[in-house]
Amino acid sequence: MFIDEAKILVAGGGGGNGCVAFRREKFVPRGGPSGGDGGRGGSVYLESTEHLNTLLKFRYNREFRADRGGHGEGSNRHGQDGEDLVIQIPVGTVVWVEATGEKLWDFAAPNQRAVAAQGGKGGRGNARFATSTNQAPRKFEPGKPGEEKNLRLELKLLADVGLVGFPNVGKSTLISRLSAARPKIADYPFTTLEPCLGVVALDPERSFVMADIPGLIAGAHAGRGLGTRFLKHVERTRLLLHLIDVAEHSGRDPLEDYETILKELASFSPTVAAKPMLLVASRLDAAGEGDRLFALREFCREQGRPLYEISSTTGEGLDELLRAVWARLEQIPRPSPTADEAGPGQEIETARPNRP
Repeated sequence: MFIDEAKILVAGGGGGNGCVAFRREKFVPRGGPSGGDGGRGGSVYLESTEHLNTLLKFRYNREFRADRGGHGEGSNRHGQDGEDLVIQIPVGTVVWVEATGEKLWDFAAPNQRAVAAQGGKGGRGNARFATSTNQAPRKFEPGKPGEEKNLRLELKLLADVGLVGFPNVGKSTLISRLSAARPKIADYPFTTLEPCLGVVALDPERSFVMADIPGLIAGAHAGRGLGTRFLKHVERTRLLLHLIDVAEHSGRDPLEDYETILKELASFSPTVAAKPMLLVASRLDAAGEGDRLFALREFCREQGRPLYEISSTTGEGLDELLRAVWARLEQIPRPSPTADEAGPGQEIETARPNRP
């Protein structure tokens, strides 16, 4: 099951209380205060990993609390620090404050770590308050409570190539033909209900990740069909393949479909609409007399754009498409995480393997 949104509560552990105690030993007159400090509460960390690809683990477990610190004891014994809690999340997860909608972090690379909830500070014991004029203080400090936050997690898939187009234009068939991905394929709209990733290998040295996005319809940016729930997954792709159905029995106008998808992408995000895009005439084996294909060819010729004609069923045109995709990807630099991706005033660091 693919889960790409979750709400969680994170809470740092409270600090331990300081202790009021006095040293009482034989042959030690006026031993004085000996109350130890409370321990620090554990903190909650978020850490990105490549070993997860959904937020399914947060569907039933939504509260994450670190251990509290131990209380101080006599003989100047300090309380034990609470153990930190590390929550692993998939690479590509964006973290928001649920109440305000403030963006905290964007985990765009593996092994990134950030403090989601700081543990509370331990209180001081009475030994800390001894002075020359107050040699037997009975004062102590309670531990500070840990931070508590309600967070919203949103996963955006990391893929090199994203497939977009109307439902039933052959996106799932294409990714199943080019990779080991096995999405559901059937002859009815919205067969694909969740994104599907596949690794496409041209040879042992060259490969890229392709994402099959559920079909779009007019009004998708406003939530029609599967709407914005999955449009967000094309935001991180470097290249879009726009599949246009040219099958004779489809009853669709290829040029109208092309314009509709472009408007939906632009309405959702101008950044997505500006991404490099290759046009692909799909289902060539069912083109019949080719009226729809001819109209699309003429349009591409007038626009000065190449058109790649394929049939995922017969394999026609797939090799040429793969070569074109790889050549285009080599021209597009991979995005590198920048400082502002972490959000204003928030710190994100590379996790240390031996860190608790």
